[in-house]
Amino acid sequence: MTSGTAAAPVRFSTTGLPEAERIALWEEHNAQALIGLRCRSLHDTALDATEINLQLSRAHLARVLGSPHIVERPDAEIRRVPSDAVACYLTLAGDAFFYCDDGVRLLRPGQLLVCDADQPFVRGFSHGLEELAVKIPHQVWRDLGGPPALPRPLVVDAGAVHTRTLAALVAQALRPEPSDAVLVDEDAVLDLLVSSANGRAPALSTVHLTVAKTYVDDHLADPGLSAARIARGIGISERHLSRVFAAGGTSVPRYLLGRRLERARTLLGAGGEATVAEVAARCGFASAAHFSHRFKEHYGLRAGDVLREARARS
Repeated sequence: MTSGTAAAPVRFSTTGLPEAERIALWEEHNAQALIGLRCRSLHDTALDATEINLQLSRAHLARVLGSPHIVERPDAEIRRVPSDAVACYLTLAGDAFFYCDDGVRLLRPGQLLVCDADQPFVRGFSHGLEELAVKIPHQVWRDLGGPPALPRPLVVDAGAVHTRTLAALVAQALRPEPSDAVLVDEDAVLDLLVSSANGRAPALSTVHLTVAKTYVDDHLADPGLSAARIARGIGISERHLSRVFAAGGTSVPRYLLGRRLERARTLLGAGGEATVAEVAARCGFASAAHFSHRFKEHYGLRAGDVLREARARS
């Protein structure tokens, strides 16, 4: 990792708190940990919400889950708790709306919202929410090359690969076990956010490697997957892709074969009704015979034996 920060995530939840106090305590927590907001629950039901927070050297990460509610950041709240930051929200589940002076935007899972946290807004989640939030100080955002002014929010379809990679990096950092310190690649998270906001490919080679591996996993069943396809899919040259994998101690063909064999072993080890040939096809092997040979060569076991033993256990 290009930069690591040892830290322990902090978890806060309204679950189990007195219903009449939940909103006030939720607002207090967010004002201290993330961004000051006014909140109200929908349908006259008690707010059920959980937030996992992690403060890094240049950014703050959070994972938020909640029942249907609305949050507002009015002028009075901005004056009371200024953030001097850019807020990035990656919707994972549940549709949402974002209202500001510039109008209303509807957000779907997989979309990234980038806004100035010190401009008034209202956000609503009529069916609940699950999202990742990243708060980045204005100076850090400018130093990273982010859009220098955000008079209006950006809604970015970052692309399935970049979105999944960003979600995986942040989710890994925000594992809910509070006793476990984690090592966070902060550079990768920030570069993915800024590059998505700018509509360009990430700059860091470590990010390219992470995104390329996500692309491989998304297309593993395609027998035509190649270095050229991966490079085009993530927006870099094939030569640079080869250098990125070499710096990681492997090559594109070797990594691709390894991931296909790992997935095949997982499928075989789960038993089920799929044959060895069907598992091979699901993992991108054009030939069942070639798959069987490679599997035996790599694991020292016959694919058929692994499948039979798994079925016998179940």
